[in-house]
Amino acid sequence: MLPSRRSAESSGRWTDDRGSASLEFITAGLVLLVPLVYLILAMASIQAGALAVEGAARQASRVFVQSGDIGSAQTSAVRAVEFALADHGIDPDSAAISVTCEPDPSTCLTRRGFVTVTVALSAPLPLVPPVLIGDFPLAVPLSATSTQQVSRFWSEG
Repeated sequence: MLPSRRSAESSGRWTDDRGSASLEFITAGLVLLVPLVYLILAMASIQAGALAVEGAARQASRVFVQSGDIGSAQTSAVRAVEFALADHGIDPDSAAISVTCEPDPSTCLTRRGFVTVTVALSAPLPLVPPVLIGDFPLAVPLSATSTQQVSRFWSEG
């Protein structure tokens, strides 16, 4: 005996999968796509910060050793850091700059001396509101160090 048409329709209504593939694709796509896009944005922000810090430290150490005196060397180094960070869209006020000198820390510009410039900043994670408080980082700390040697022909002037 064949089942009646009415009983087949009523039992097949709950097991029929027609039309649900697009809904499953959209749901699964959003669940996978949103974190992937955020990861790409976060990595791009961190990479831009890393490139900015590295370029700023390298350029600051170069202009420092090429300056004629300590005052102009420090001014040139700060200006170089500001330009390098601004080129990457990072606020220069968020960076910390430190300069160390060898062999004599009291006189940075001595012939064949070494000047080390360190630039540090925190790259903020994208789409994170600053009012969010917790035990988790809202920014990634980045730092770069560059050392340049003062020319053996350097003379103050």
